[in-house]
Amino acid sequence: MFRSVVLIFLVAILATPLRAQAGPIGFWRTVSDVDGKPTAIIEISKSGGYLVGTVRELLVSVDSADRFCRQCTGSRKGQPILGMQILWGMRPDGNEWNGGAILDPDNGRIYKAKMRLIDDGKKLIVRGFVGFSFLGRSQTWTRVE
Repeated sequence: MFRSVVLIFLVAILATPLRAQAGPIGFWRTVSDVDGKPTAIIEISKSGGYLVGTVRELLVSVDSADRFCRQCTGSRKGQPILGMQILWGMRPDGNEWNGGAILDPDNGRIYKAKMRLIDDGKKLIVRGFVGFSFLGRSQTWTRVE
């Protein structure tokens, strides 16, 4: 009887989705605000106690000029988008992560950012904004299995 209870308990623990426990760490597919097509794969990882997001793959065909962040300023100006960190400084805040920033490589602008998981960790709502959260836009990223 005791073994059955322990076995059921272990099965229940192992059946718990690992992605919910990992939070947003992992690989995410982004989509275009213009046509809704997949644009990139972003890897979210932990660095120095914060979450950061790095472009790992471009999913759209772009000419060679568009592979670089021409609109960026500072050290990112003219740098390849592939391998670029576009999300940084995100820290947990209840059921969300915030306090960081996100770069839009299309226009070179940096926005405050927050994000939250939905759909049992399969989707990530990423919001970039200026000043207040309601002055921004959100994207839904999909976890890459």
